[in-house]
Amino acid sequence: MTVSPLHATLRRHVEAGTVPGAVGLVARGDDVEVVAVGHTDVEGSAPMARDSVFRIASVTKPVTAAALLMLVDEGRIGLGDPVADWLPELAKPMVVRTPTGPVDDVVPAVRQVTVEDLLSFRAGWGLPADFSLPAAQALFAVQDHGRPFRDWPDPDTWLGLLAQVPMLHQPGEAWLYGTSSALQGILVARVSGSAFPDFLAERIFEPLGMRDTAFEVPAPKRHRFTSAYAPASDGTLHLTDTPDGAYSSLPRFPSGGGGLVSTADDWLAFGRLLLNAGAAPDGRRLLTATSVSRMTTNHLTAAQRESAALFLEGQGWGYGGSVDVAPTDPWSVPGRYGWVGGTGTTAHVVPATGTVTVLLTQTAMTGPTPNALMRDFWRVAA
Repeated sequence: MTVSPLHATLRRHVEAGTVPGAVGLVARGDDVEVVAVGHTDVEGSAPMARDSVFRIASVTKPVTAAALLMLVDEGRIGLGDPVADWLPELAKPMVVRTPTGPVDDVVPAVRQVTVEDLLSFRAGWGLPADFSLPAAQALFAVQDHGRPFRDWPDPDTWLGLLAQVPMLHQPGEAWLYGTSSALQGILVARVSGSAFPDFLAERIFEPLGMRDTAFEVPAPKRHRFTSAYAPASDGTLHLTDTPDGAYSSLPRFPSGGGGLVSTADDWLAFGRLLLNAGAAPDGRRLLTATSVSRMTTNHLTAAQRESAALFLEGQGWGYGGSVDVAPTDPWSVPGRYGWVGGTGTTAHVVPATGTVTVLLTQTAMTGPTPNALMRDFWRVAA
């Protein structure tokens, strides 16, 4: 039997022991290749399958941006509106006088944070390239990625804690990672009057047939839910969560920054929504073509991209995901949009070629830089 390059690539990494299993999907129009290799856990309890469920981490971010843009499309909130109209906790933000300075040497923000600031990750809060900066350390205390979202406080409490952390930069000045997506999810809930998980389910997941995408995995689906691992210093895999663990009920904080579980086919449906300019398969328009264009267009200056090189590697940022601006790698196509997840996931759309690519694994990244498996997957997908 002939083995495809995609299958050979994923199999090689499974046999090397870096991941227990993987699902890779490459779709060009109706031509879809899906490969599932390995197992759902290191014990080999069940073979990986096309419909295996994964924690997708930051691959949640494009979905959250789309949700907020739906409210923009409806005129319920504007891109230029101050978020303090809906998040009054953030009405009087303070900014450290210099990025390297102490957290108690602050000045008032020169202007309010806008919806567009959140979408473009230029709100003033977020992770910089230098994690040792005092303001970054203060943010880490609130935005603790070392513990699951299940252990975070509820969104209202979390927002009150964030409001006490000074911004690292003035609104609009710099791209900073992560915090803005969590804020987008809270904003969607407050503007819509619906719980964030309910809004996503009703407005995105149900219309697109994304049956397995949610903030929790109910008992009947847990036989398809993968175990989660992190690499230890000796190369072995350390178990961080089981199918009956952190996702067995809704978290207090359903984070727009990284709380979803999903499958390869579910994210394919979302990717096709973007390629189809915001229209669902049945013709219903979920997003305007203008909002999809804004999502998938770079909004950063060259200087902002350069300062964010640790995360972006020269790419730009749209709303909720990175945007390739130059053909720097074999897989880099100007306009390619998507993102990576710290749990070992990545998903992109390539408007120029009508392609959707999704890679789902259950081994966590060890830092902001995409790992070898991701790069090998992108190379073979291209």
